[in-house]
Amino acid sequence: LPHLKNISLVHLRKFAELTLRSPVLSYIKVSRCSVLHRVSITSNALQKLVLQKQESLSSLSLLCNNLIDVDLSDCESLTNAVCEVFSDGGGCPLLRSLILDNCESLSTVELNSSSMVNLSLAGCRSMTLLKLSCPNLQNVNLDGCDHLERASFCPVGLESLNLGICPKLSDLHIEAPKMSLLELKGCGVLSQASINCPRLTSLDASFCRKLMDDSLSQTAEACPLIENLILSSCVSIDLNGLSSLHCLHKLALLDLSYTFLTNLKPVFDSCPQLKILKLSACKYLSDSSLDALYREGALPMLVELDLSYSSIGQTAIEELLSCCTNLVNVNLNGCTNLHQLVCGSDDCSSGDMPVDVCPPDSAPVRSEEISERSDRLLEVLNCTGCPNIKKVIIPSMTTYLRLSKINLNLSTNLKEVDLTCSNLYTLNLSNCSSLEVLKLDCPRLTNLQLLACTMLQDEELESAISRCSALEILNVHSCPKINVLDFSRLRVVCPSLKRIQSSLIT
Repeated sequence: LPHLKNISLVHLRKFAELTLRSPVLSYIKVSRCSVLHRVSITSNALQKLVLQKQESLSSLSLLCNNLIDVDLSDCESLTNAVCEVFSDGGGCPLLRSLILDNCESLSTVELNSSSMVNLSLAGCRSMTLLKLSCPNLQNVNLDGCDHLERASFCPVGLESLNLGICPKLSDLHIEAPKMSLLELKGCGVLSQASINCPRLTSLDASFCRKLMDDSLSQTAEACPLIENLILSSCVSIDLNGLSSLHCLHKLALLDLSYTFLTNLKPVFDSCPQLKILKLSACKYLSDSSLDALYREGALPMLVELDLSYSSIGQTAIEELLSCCTNLVNVNLNGCTNLHQLVCGSDDCSSGDMPVDVCPPDSAPVRSEEISERSDRLLEVLNCTGCPNIKKVIIPSMTTYLRLSKINLNLSTNLKEVDLTCSNLYTLNLSNCSSLEVLKLDCPRLTNLQLLACTMLQDEELESAISRCSALEILNVHSCPKINVLDFSRLRVVCPSLKRIQSSLIT
């Protein structure tokens, strides 16, 4: 058949061997030939080869100088030797795309290809070792490779890689000059990691509980452009590892949540440019652990701080809110030691804070400049589920001029809220079942959530919203002491109301 260009063979139950020599054949598809065990093809014209669902195929020989695309999905009997066919010198010098999905007999995949761009190994559940030396590889799919223990990508052209789907991975080597994003989330037994990615900007190593200091130090040195570093639940990382972060001059986000750290000094010393610090559920941090933030002005560029579910005490929280005026977003969700939030007008009172001293001959500082300097940048305050907080007061004299969102949802012991906030847009007091006193002077408030505030009275609510001239949405669902039959009174005291949510109104 000297002119044959395309061939498709499907469901040939007795078809056991395929041997082809063709000068013009460019496309071959063979599918569901259950006894086919040997394929040998020689063709300088073949560009695409599809051998799907060949459950007996174990021998493959290819001499195809222009072959670009190969699909061997669901070839359950293929052995590790098939990798030699697709490596340099194996007969497919221009191969760009290789699919080996669900080839469940593959235990070791070693590919050395200078031409390969796309590789899929999805569902190769028996694979425990993966070694790729494919400098032009741009895409790799490892979904379902949940028994992979050792992996080497040296070198590869990948720009991103997700290995969080490989829970048994313990040894990792990566050399990827173009990689910017690496996800190792959930690699719980990963203990050895050599990562050499000079362009890496984001590394998520969440739940890598055995990742050690030396691996972090090596990574920090080899990947100096990292901006986002997530080490949540990396409980084996200690002070030595954190000290290596001084190599990361562009580090903006650091997540140390769910770790056992007791000392943050390496972070304060090594990361002065940090913008976001997450310390959620760091149960072993004490108040003194954060002293440098509000006493020494550490992390002057910090705009977001997450202390949710931590053991930080009342005094430290008050000092942080008072002194760290650059903070824009503060999360205190589930803080059991927070008993009240009363924001005063005084600046940070700690004597250790650096103070600018004016020379005797300098001009007096104008009051507007003082106001501008002391203006706090806080916009979002989250205190969801703080079980012991009883009072929140922000009086008019404070300088929280940018505060636009407060969330106190599920703070079941909260009894009193008194807010004078000129820029507040959203206030969530849902499920504050002890709330009795509500005083608001918030001219820009548009959304007030009071779901299941079972102790709140009619009169208290009317008085509160009377000074919220922009209020549009009010949720009083499951508030038994609010008269749901007469909402006209609420619209009289607050004409801007557009939507009232209650048990009787949908």
